[in-house]
Amino acid sequence: MRAFDGQPVAVALHAAGVKVLGRSSKYHRPRGFFCLDGHCASCYLRIDGRPNRRACMTPARAGLRCERQNAFPSADVDLLRAADWLFPEGMDHHTLMTETRVGNVLFLKLVRQMGGSGMLPDAPAATLDGARAIEHVDLCVVGGGPAGLAAARACAEAAPRAHVVLFDEQAAFGGSLLAAPGGGAHGAEMAAAAQRAGARLESDATAIAFFPEDGETTSDGGDTRNTTGLLAVVTPAGLRRVVARRYLYATGAYDQNLPFADNDRPGIVSARACGRLAFHHGVRPVPQGKRVLVLAASEATGPAALVDALAAAGIDAELVAISAPGNGAAQPRVVGVRGAQAVRAVEIESAAGAGKTRVVTADLVAVAALPAPASELARQHGAEVAFDPARGGFAVVVDGGFRTRAREVFACGDVTGFAGADAAAQAGEAAGRAIAADLATGPAT
Repeated sequence: MRAFDGQPVAVALHAAGVKVLGRSSKYHRPRGFFCLDGHCASCYLRIDGRPNRRACMTPARAGLRCERQNAFPSADVDLLRAADWLFPEGMDHHTLMTETRVGNVLFLKLVRQMGGSGMLPDAPAATLDGARAIEHVDLCVVGGGPAGLAAARACAEAAPRAHVVLFDEQAAFGGSLLAAPGGGAHGAEMAAAAQRAGARLESDATAIAFFPEDGETTSDGGDTRNTTGLLAVVTPAGLRRVVARRYLYATGAYDQNLPFADNDRPGIVSARACGRLAFHHGVRPVPQGKRVLVLAASEATGPAALVDALAAAGIDAELVAISAPGNGAAQPRVVGVRGAQAVRAVEIESAAGAGKTRVVTADLVAVAALPAPASELARQHGAEVAFDPARGGFAVVVDGGFRTRAREVFACGDVTGFAGADAAAQAGEAAGRAIAADLATGPAT
């Protein structure tokens, strides 16, 4: 297949007309990407012999070998799909046994294939060898979206002597900005401004965990101090270990799906994934003459603006407002999806009453639901979270200065409750200046 060098594999496959990327791990339903942001686990492929690689996060290059996995004999015609019909009440593959030892060996091999995901790599994976020394910084920002970029710039400007570093797992900076027209250029401008201010930005760098039990004792001019805990960051060069005087989590929010029958069909994606596909990667979401259906269960992600932007790009799009779970609004609801391998149409029941339905044909369905704060890492680091459905779920709790319950940990942007890119950038600006003032109260790194 033809692709642009560096283009995400999932995007290249979509451009080539490939919608089914694999099968679900237990019931072998067809799977395609949903979020196009590395968080939905729906685009796993075996790439160059390594299983369960995220196709949306793997850049294409000449000679790259991609295989669809967890299917027999192929992902297009998967005989193991029968698992969904054989176990209509659910399959507990841990208790499926026979009375003979030989039968167990054969049967468990089949069960693991039915309930597993991929095969072991052809060769051992490379170890994450990195710098063994711990890197000390003044401020470590996790997240390169509008909140993180604005915070890194503001802190570097307000505290010129501070050592500010920002890590983001994506190849391009911008986060949620990348889902809107011109968002890539806006994100690049914000990143350049942060670098001009003196912040160091690193892409393709994933903060995987905070280890509170690790640390070291350092001495600077006779001033001996203990550092407790470090942040582990995986980069293409290996594993990094970072200790910071202050941490800022600007990890954004995860795209969410809505509960309706067959909502896992390939071609059902998040609204922001549709925007990333069209405006950041420059790939038509649907072929010429086909339609994008935008299901708007929340106005927070700007579904009407997405439809207008798609129309301006010559892409047929229709907006349908539907009821979100638990909101009690008198809106239409999705009854189900048509299409065996991929979505072909959506059946929508009108708000007027049960039984009045219409079928809307669509080659791609973009679900605009309220994103959920990506609060796990901040919580692991000691921050408090509180459940608030109006803000997307478990949001990080901060005070007026963006400080969490853990003194050295700050948070801003959508991780504290989804509010959108503009509000996130404003919060990042204020958080960066607050952290700069806080850093001034202690010794520099």
